[in-house]
Amino acid sequence: MLMNPPPNLTDPLVLFMPSGKRGRFPKGTPILDAARELGVYVESVCGGRATCGRCQIEVQEGQFAKHKIVSSLDNISAMGGKERRYAEKRGLADGRRLSCSATIEGDLVVDVPQDTVINAQVVRKSPIERTIERNPAVQLCYVEVDEPDMHKPLGDLDRLKAVLERDWGWEDLLVSQHIIPTVQATLRKGNWGVTAAIHQDLESSRPTIIALWPGLHNEAYGIACDIGSTTIAMHLVSLLSGRIAASSGTSNPQIRFGEDLMSRVSYVMMNPDGRVAMTKAVRGAVNALIEKVCREGGVDQDDILDSVFVGNPIMHHLFLGIDPTELGQAPFALAVSGAVHSWGSELGLAINFGARVYVLPCIAGHVGADAAGAVLSEQPHHQDRMMLMVDVGTNAEIVLGNSQRVVAASSPTGPAFEGAEITSGQRAAPGAIERVRIDKDTLEPRFTIIGSDLWSDDAGFEADAARLGITGICGSAIIEVVAEMYLAGIMSEDGVINGALAAKSPRIVADGRTWSYVLHEGKQRILITQTDVRAVQLAKAALYAGIRLLMEKLGIDHVDTIRFAGAFGSFIDPKYAMVLGLIPDCELSEVKAVGNAAGTGALMALLNRDYRREIEEVVRRIEKIETALEPRFQNHFIHAMALPNKVDPFPKLAAQVALPPKAEPASDAEPGQVTPRRRSREERAARRVRG
Repeated sequence: MLMNPPPNLTDPLVLFMPSGKRGRFPKGTPILDAARELGVYVESVCGGRATCGRCQIEVQEGQFAKHKIVSSLDNISAMGGKERRYAEKRGLADGRRLSCSATIEGDLVVDVPQDTVINAQVVRKSPIERTIERNPAVQLCYVEVDEPDMHKPLGDLDRLKAVLERDWGWEDLLVSQHIIPTVQATLRKGNWGVTAAIHQDLESSRPTIIALWPGLHNEAYGIACDIGSTTIAMHLVSLLSGRIAASSGTSNPQIRFGEDLMSRVSYVMMNPDGRVAMTKAVRGAVNALIEKVCREGGVDQDDILDSVFVGNPIMHHLFLGIDPTELGQAPFALAVSGAVHSWGSELGLAINFGARVYVLPCIAGHVGADAAGAVLSEQPHHQDRMMLMVDVGTNAEIVLGNSQRVVAASSPTGPAFEGAEITSGQRAAPGAIERVRIDKDTLEPRFTIIGSDLWSDDAGFEADAARLGITGICGSAIIEVVAEMYLAGIMSEDGVINGALAAKSPRIVADGRTWSYVLHEGKQRILITQTDVRAVQLAKAALYAGIRLLMEKLGIDHVDTIRFAGAFGSFIDPKYAMVLGLIPDCELSEVKAVGNAAGTGALMALLNRDYRREIEEVVRRIEKIETALEPRFQNHFIHAMALPNKVDPFPKLAAQVALPPKAEPASDAEPGQVTPRRRSREERAARRVRG
């Protein structure tokens, strides 16, 4: 469990290196839980089930006089059944243990190897620059209030409200309770001149005085925040001018409880204090970002008067303090789907006590307020052309439509595109391979790594690689390398690596009963295994099947334009996404990344309250499709396992990219027919994806 009883001096002392963080924990505490409590970031994709192997640690033996610790392997629990099964199946290097299974039995010095530390990943979220007509929900109003008159026994607050109605037209004003005790002192300090911040979200709602300053005050700011499962992005904006004063992002600290969304739901289900811990973590990160953007923008946190938040349903619920357990199981019921109106003080936000919070509505159980923000940003409901919007993540969000009709769904792609389930996979961080090309004749690769602009065959690359390391392969490169392997003939359209090519190139190596491709030979060998290819196929097939279901619902056979939303989408090459069969055929020039469209939508709703009404109305009209209940999902999934697809043509792609010839079907097979054995295997995969 995360929350341990208060430690005493008889509890074992645990020191984590290289961070140097230490603490005392009762015997029997899993090492991973101790790491989480101390804020030591150790990867755990599986949520502590001893299946992913990402949480490996090493126990140091010996006397550490500086820290007054004698660490021994005798002070860690013996290997249990789950850990032993993992070691037998996947292997554990000498001295390595799974921190989710190994428990503390005495004083320990625990080394967290670099390959299991959650790196400070590259945060790549920024709003799209655009002109937004301002009509904010908060307005500053300076007034000069009549002094008290013994012959007119009207209270100070009542006279303030009267002059706000006379000078500014505000009728039937409400006043935030926290302001009432301060009104008299504020009026006198300002010599009867004060500035009131009035909040009115809806034209039909009663306006409210949420802040009051003596004299003239002309600073009013808001924050637009996108809470993602991996990163949190925030923009500090002047409500008076629309100017972005500062933008920043950070890793979501909830990552220490589980890499993907379902791992975090599992953590809540398995730990009574899990929801509280994750809510505290995400609000703490939001407050740290508020402090950072205010410092960078030279803004007083007390001048933040309004805020807009977006996020996927699970992040939405945890930020609001709602247990997300119901989102982890059918029918994926949201606690609240409509827009949420709250106060910053109720959520513990480090902004003006009277500041308001607006959270965009969620579309469905797994299509959240972030998707609503992207819809607001890209405006498919105002387009004549058919627009497909995709946010690729562990649970991809898909929106398709135009001015006539809009449909939405989510598709469980899993964490493959985020580096999990891939042998050498990792998140985007310095040293990660992010671009890949393979020579069709020699099968030799060239690649780039994050932190360097050079390709691996450029002069000077080795110096950059020595400085940064070549640490693994991130999501954009995972898509590119599998697509390039297909284009180079290294694997078939069914994703099978051709072992016969081992005679042609040392890059093709035996890997048990299958074959792998050596992308990089170095201190850390980076392989693309048959299992890796299979994981990518499963992920892309789930996404494409979801898209095809929405296309069927609208009765269309093609889309006119495609938008990749989200931070990851900004780094997906449209050509390789289409070669892989991640998205349907379309003119490549019509496939565009729109960056943090969810954050842009939040910015629009912050600066213009009319956009809040617009997205609330649009979300009510969006038709939600549950892929798990659609019988056609399985057929689409099976066909989408092939590259780019077993049956769907890609003429626009073929006009620009030389695709390998499709394999000829057996003489007694129908075009696009899958062999019984392969179909059976892929049907099982489709059923697992659908849950």
